[in-house]
Amino acid sequence: MDAYRQFVRRFEEAFAVALPAPDLRDFPRPAPPAADAPVALLISPHPDDEVITGALPLRLQREAGARMVNVAVTLGSNPARREPRRREVENACALLGWELEVLGWTGLRPDDAEDKTKAAALADIIRRWQPRWIFYPHLGDAHPTHRAVSQLAQTALQRFPKSAPPWRIETEYWQPQPAPNLLVECPPATLALLVAALCCHQGEIARNPYHLTLPAWMADNVRRGAELVAGPGQPAPGFKFGTLYRVDPALPPGWAAILPASLRGKI
Repeated sequence: MDAYRQFVRRFEEAFAVALPAPDLRDFPRPAPPAADAPVALLISPHPDDEVITGALPLRLQREAGARMVNVAVTLGSNPARREPRRREVENACALLGWELEVLGWTGLRPDDAEDKTKAAALADIIRRWQPRWIFYPHLGDAHPTHRAVSQLAQTALQRFPKSAPPWRIETEYWQPQPAPNLLVECPPATLALLVAALCCHQGEIARNPYHLTLPAWMADNVRRGAELVAGPGQPAPGFKFGTLYRVDPALPPGWAAILPASLRGKI
C-alpha cells in the first residue's frame, strides 16, 4: 500500500509547487521567420487559451519556421481585469516569440445578434494574414465564449474555399471534442515552455492554478488519443504528453494522425 500512497503523494506535491512569474530575459526570442514563412493564426477566446492549446502552433514555429500570430478575441469578462489581462497575454506572446493582435471584444455569446458583424471582421483578419493553418475551439467546447468564438470562426471561414488552405484546426479544453483526428506530441521542453508562458497569466492562475495541471491534462490527452485517433485497442504512443486536435478538411501532406516526429519539411 505504501508504494501507491507515495505515488499519489508525489502528484500532490507537484500540484503544490510555487512557480514564479517568468523573467522574459531568460527566454531568448527564436530567430525571426523568413519573409515568406507560412502563417499559423490562433483564434483565442481568452488570454491564456493561446498557451493551453499552443503545442502544435509552438512546434510549427520552432521546428518548421512558421510565423505564429495569436488573435486575442476577448480580454475576459471582468472589466477590472481587462488591462491586466492585456499585459499578461502580451508577456506570454513575447516569451513565446509570437505576434499578437488584440480584439478585446466583450459580451460574446453563441447566439449574439452581432455575430455577423464580428464574423465579417474576423474574415477580414483571416484575409489579411492569409494563414496556412487557423486554430479555433470546437463548437462543443463547453465555455460559452469558446462556443461563440468557434461559431464566429466557422462563419468567417464560409467566405473561403474549403478545398484550399487555411487548414481548419479545432482545439479543445473545456470539453473534449467528439472526433479528434490528430494527436500531437508535446515534448517535455516544449511543455516546460508552455507552462512558463502560462505563468505570465498571474491573475488567472492565482484563482485557479491550472498551470500546474497542464502536464496531467496533456498526459490524459495521450491516453484518450491512443484509441480515439489510432483506433480502439491500439497501444499508447511512445510519448507522455500531447494535445488533441481535429483538422478539416484533411490532414496536411506529411502529417500522420499521431504526430510525434519533427515537423521540419511537413509544412
